Amino acid sequence: MSKLEATFALQLRALKLPAHVTEYKFHQTRRWRFDFAFVDQKIAIEVDGGTYSQGRHTRGKGFNNDCHKINSAICLGWRVLRGDSEMVKNGELIGYLEKLLNKTGGLNG
Repeated sequence: MSKLEATFALQLRALKLPAHVTEYKFHQTRRWRFDFAFVDQKIAIEVDGGTYSQGRHTRGKGFNNDCHKINSAICLGWRVLRGDSEMVKNGELIGYLEKLLNKTGGLNG
């Protein structure tokens, strides 16, 4: 787990959100995994580091691979939230997750 993912995991624990799975393999034939997944609600979170340092998620092939992964997940019925280091550090990504879980009843049941 990266430092950024560890920070997000701490935010999840602090809010006492429903049980989640890390590194969840969601596709039957591809090796794709979600950084965090709320399996019952089919909500996934991808924490993308290196967005300001020309990391894998912002370069051609890596970005293209991410597009295929996210589009395939959506076709399988997943709702996917993505965030970069800034969104994790300032709490925006966890805020989006809270809104989505509230909308789906995931915080109450």
